Amino acid sequence: MTGPRYTKLADSLPASVPFVGPEAQERSMGHAFAARIGANENIFGPSPNAIVAMQNAAKDIWMYGDPESHDLREALAKHHKIAPTNIVVGEGIDGLLGYLVRLLVEQGDAVVTSEGAYPTFNYHVTGFGGELHKVPYRDDREDLAELLVKAAEVDAKLVYFANPDNPMGSWYRGKDIEAHLNDIPDGCVLLLDEAYIELGPADTAPAIDINDPRVIRMRTFSKGYGMAGARVGYAMGAENAIRAFEKIRNHFGMNRAAQAGALAALTDQEWLMTTRQNVERARARIGEIAAKHGFKALPSATNFVAIDCGRDGTFAKSVLDGLVARGVFVRMPFVAPQNRCIRVSCAPDNILDLLDVALGQVMADLT
Repeated sequence: MTGPRYTKLADSLPASVPFVGPEAQERSMGHAFAARIGANENIFGPSPNAIVAMQNAAKDIWMYGDPESHDLREALAKHHKIAPTNIVVGEGIDGLLGYLVRLLVEQGDAVVTSEGAYPTFNYHVTGFGGELHKVPYRDDREDLAELLVKAAEVDAKLVYFANPDNPMGSWYRGKDIEAHLNDIPDGCVLLLDEAYIELGPADTAPAIDINDPRVIRMRTFSKGYGMAGARVGYAMGAENAIRAFEKIRNHFGMNRAAQAGALAALTDQEWLMTTRQNVERARARIGEIAAKHGFKALPSATNFVAIDCGRDGTFAKSVLDGLVARGVFVRMPFVAPQNRCIRVSCAPDNILDLLDVALGQVMADLT
C-alpha cells in the first residue's frame, strides 16, 4: 500500500500555517480569553444592516453564491467610480493573495517584501516555489523606495507593500506612493495591500489610474467594515489583469450570505464613519494605558496599536506571555527591531479596562 505522490515542491515545504489562532490557544489553555484583542479584528462589529442581510440570506443558503458576485461588484464599481471589469471579489485578501501569486509566480521567480511584513503573503509565495527577497523596515515603516530598488536588482515579478502597514500600524501619504510609481521595474507588479485604508487619514490612498498595469490594489470587508469572519475581499486593477483571475480562482468560493452582508455594509457608510470614530477613541485610550505602564504607543492608521515596550523582543514576549496568562490575547511582530512591541486591537472601553488591569499586574511581576 502506498500513499500520495506529492510534488517535489510540496514535499519540501513545512507543514505549517502563518498564524496560530486564538481558538487554538484557548483549547490549549482550557478556557476562553476574556479579551480577544490580538488578531486585528474590528471588535466594534459590522453594520446592523449587514447582520440582517446575512440572516435573511441564510434561508437561501442551499443555493450556491453568485460566482460573479455581480451585485457586490456593481456596487463596489459605483463606490470607487470604476468599471465592474476592474474588480474581482475573493475570499478575503488572503485568498486573493494566493490567486495573484499563482498567476505570477513560478518556481524560482523573485518576489520582494519587507522583513517582518504580513506572513500570509510569504506563505503563498513559498507555496508556489517563489524566492523571497526581503528589505528591512525603516523607522517602523515599510521602505517603499528600497523595495523597488531590490525589485530591480533581483528582477522581481511582484512587490508586496501594505499601506497602512501590519504589524506596525504605520502609513504613507498617497502622494508619497505616487512619487514612486515610475520606479516600478519593467515586468514587475506592485501589490498594494490596503486592508486598513478605511481607517487611515483621508490622504492615505494614492491616486492611481485604475488601468495602470503596474499596480494591483487589494481591499477587504474584514477591518473597517467589521466582517472578518465572512471572508470578503476584492482586488482592483487593469481589466486584463483582473480578467486573468478568472482563469484560476474558485468561482464558488464566495458564499451567498457573505456577499449579501458585504453589499449591505458597503451601503451603510454612516456605520463606517461611526466605526472610524470608535477606533480613533480606542487608539487614544490604548495610548493612555501604554503611557500609564511606562510604554509608548506608536502612531497608527489602523484598528490596532503597536505598543513599544522599550527594550527588546525577549522582554516584549514576556509582556505578551503575561497578558495571555491573564486572559488577554495580544500578538507581537516577529522580527527585530519591531519585535520590541506588542500589538493591541482597538476595542470598547470595557475590554480595554481588562488590558489596563492585566498590564499593571504583568509589570508588577516583571519589575
